[in-house]
Amino acid sequence: MIEFYTNPRSRGAIAHWMLEEIGHPYRLHLLDYGTTMKAPDYLAINPMGKVPAIVHQDQVVTEVAAICAYLADAFPQAGLAPAADQRAAYYRWLFFGAGPVEAAVTNTALGFQVPADRKGTIGYGSLDDVVDTLDGHLARNAYFTGDRFSAADVYTGSQIGWGMMFGTLPRRESFVAYWDRIKDRPARQRSMADGQA
Repeated sequence: MIEFYTNPRSRGAIAHWMLEEIGHPYRLHLLDYGTTMKAPDYLAINPMGKVPAIVHQDQVVTEVAAICAYLADAFPQAGLAPAADQRAAYYRWLFFGAGPVEAAVTNTALGFQVPADRKGTIGYGSLDDVVDTLDGHLARNAYFTGDRFSAADVYTGSQIGWGMMFGTLPRRESFVAYWDRIKDRPARQRSMADGQA
């Protein structure tokens, strides 16, 4: 049994989708901001006092990209990670989502603009650089690893879907087409129904 700590109004929704994709039993622990997330028993699991987190076989995993990668490896029968010798694109796009996409979108939403002459000092350059990079890849590929859905699509794909919904990413043609390919997966629909309940 996987112990899953989350709040439906958090990045935990991505981990929830990933749990549904692997099809392994899990127990949902709903935590509230400022109270149960900061309680001593949960801080013993995640000292940051944030969600999501999973505990599986006495191992704690936090950070959504790490949870997705861990679950894909721990449950290979789900087919959510390519073979070990074919993971270059998988790792690239999973961690592109965790690094440049997350930082660029968050900084821009908070009003932080990188001065044009300082783009080289920040890992993502600019939000436009990140958007153009995603667009270029998704205009040529059905999924982040090419023609096969993977955990990279759960994680980075979720960021694209949320970005378009909340207006933090533009509705580029490639993004809309890509999101239409993944948003109705049965595992995502189940996780959304659980989150709403």
